[in-house]
Amino acid sequence: MHSNKHNITIHEYSEENFDEWDNFVANSNNGTIFHLQKFLKYHTVGKFEFTHYIIRKDTQIVAVLPGGYKENGRIYWSPVGASYGSLVTADLPFELSLAIVDEVINFFKSQGTKEIFLIPPPLIYSKIYNQHLEYAMLYRKFDFEHHYISHSLDLSIDYKNHYNRATKFKLNKIKKSDLTIIQKNDFDIFYPILLENKRKHNAIPTHSLEDLHKLNTLLPDKLKLFIAYHENIPIAGHLVFLTNQNVSLCFYNAMDYNYEKLFPAYALADFVINWSKENGYKWFDFGVSQDTTSDNPMTPSLNLIQFKENFYTRGVFRSTYHLRLND
Repeated sequence: MHSNKHNITIHEYSEENFDEWDNFVANSNNGTIFHLQKFLKYHTVGKFEFTHYIIRKDTQIVAVLPGGYKENGRIYWSPVGASYGSLVTADLPFELSLAIVDEVINFFKSQGTKEIFLIPPPLIYSKIYNQHLEYAMLYRKFDFEHHYISHSLDLSIDYKNHYNRATKFKLNKIKKSDLTIIQKNDFDIFYPILLENKRKHNAIPTHSLEDLHKLNTLLPDKLKLFIAYHENIPIAGHLVFLTNQNVSLCFYNAMDYNYEKLFPAYALADFVINWSKENGYKWFDFGVSQDTTSDNPMTPSLNLIQFKENFYTRGVFRSTYHLRLND
């Protein structure tokens, strides 16, 4: 525990804080499923070394910070084993945001930590747009390690009018084909398609089949798998994470390339976008669009970006904030 003049204290998380932590994240301004302890429990014990922190003002939680140390405590990363991390808070005024950032910096200095890396969710994940924390970090000399580009669609607009002509043509053609889409969390059907799809791009899925089953057990209402069938054969799928009340995130988008001319990727994207709007989400996040085969992690995958832009998605930063702490 560490205290300061603002009555802000930082405490290491323990299992007895499980419900308190997850309730805070669920009611926060910028928290997502990736910040939940329930989500992080899908990892096999020992796969990651977690050290999470709870930040209080007096006795009340004002922020949580999931993550862990690397290089024998030299570096603190948030998140570890998830897509998004960094500080989760309510809709805070600037002065309190700055006080929290200052105390986090002082705390890690006192721990002997040399560097901090934080990956907050993009702004669209916030219930109320508020970048006080980000401004406070930049004011206190955080810089950026990387910016990734994620493509997202504002579901409040008449987006179908903005689909390009080729996309509209393909969607009309799909209506006349024997293509059906079913929402069913049958990962055993989807995973072979995903594996082969990733293999084609010299990659492997982030999650094993066992991981997806675990996540579905832990968070059954937060994963939605949409599978496209042709003549009763599964040929493609989109796995969507319902991250919070604002955003549905397409985590996996895979198809059997033998059926590429049926445009199942287009059919699924349009279906999932419409489903997200009908179910009250404000944004559809199509995910990051980097070329994973490149040595430069920021290299854009132009083909992937073009496909996403067909649905009027536009780029949103997913940035990594970095601070080198002075001795």
